[in-house]
Amino acid sequence: MDLSRAVTILDGGMGKHLERAGAPFRQPEWSALALLEDPSYVLDAHRAFIASGADVITVNSYAVVPFHLGDARFSEQGSALAGLAAKLARQAADESERDIRVAGSLPPLFGSYEPENFDPERAPAMYRMLVEAQAPFVDLWIGETLSLIAEAEAVAHAVESGPGPDELWISFTVPEEPSVSPIPLRSGESIRDAVDIVAARCEAILFNCSPPEQITGALAELHRALAGTHSGVLSGAFANAFEPKPTVYSANNALLGRRDELDPAAYRSIARAWVDSGASIVGGCCHIHTEHITALAAEFTD
Repeated sequence: MDLSRAVTILDGGMGKHLERAGAPFRQPEWSALALLEDPSYVLDAHRAFIASGADVITVNSYAVVPFHLGDARFSEQGSALAGLAAKLARQAADESERDIRVAGSLPPLFGSYEPENFDPERAPAMYRMLVEAQAPFVDLWIGETLSLIAEAEAVAHAVESGPGPDELWISFTVPEEPSVSPIPLRSGESIRDAVDIVAARCEAILFNCSPPEQITGALAELHRALAGTHSGVLSGAFANAFEPKPTVYSANNALLGRRDELDPAAYRSIARAWVDSGASIVGGCCHIHTEHITALAAEFTD
């Protein structure tokens, strides 16, 4: 697949797909609970997103981290669960008549949207374990929902020093309502600084698990930062459709509803604007379902 010449379609939000499908699903385990109790739901989810038109499916290892499993269970079962998740994605991809790529997921270890909790001392060994477990089954890596530059650097180091493919996509998350312009990362660090530090270590920089309106602004800043020296780095986005978070919010203590107005047609229109601005990778995150991916595939597939 020549990513420089085509729009690549990612899958949608695994966790919310599993919840909607009736899979075992609750906090704090989130999407990892299906791996623990009934992995067939995960395989079926991958198949559904492929049938909807996804070119790349992401391993369901997002919640295979201490934040969702707890330290003890992560230490005891994390490697086996990440390996199982990657094997399921590979199986679904290999069943397809199309060329489907599998992205190994390297998520936040200490909480989504919580850059202050990142532990640079503990992170390298944890990311190394996730890389080693998924490596036999994946075609590329995606560090997703990252909130700060140091988190992205830890992901890049794990990929560069570990087994498996070299291709890495880095995907940041941005605040729902930033108080400054241009839009920063959730850590407050600038997108331009992030590009200067990580662009040489990855093939693509994306934004995900943020409101699509905020991602539109973040992409504009990203494209300004990539122009010139980093013009060979691809860009993209996969937004969520979460309702606004309450003032006091913890990712493990709430299940957010979805914005009904972000139906497939509306989301397709937003993604079209992203692509027209220079993005070449689009998909969905939480509450973006198979019908949204079908709409994207219809819009961007020749």
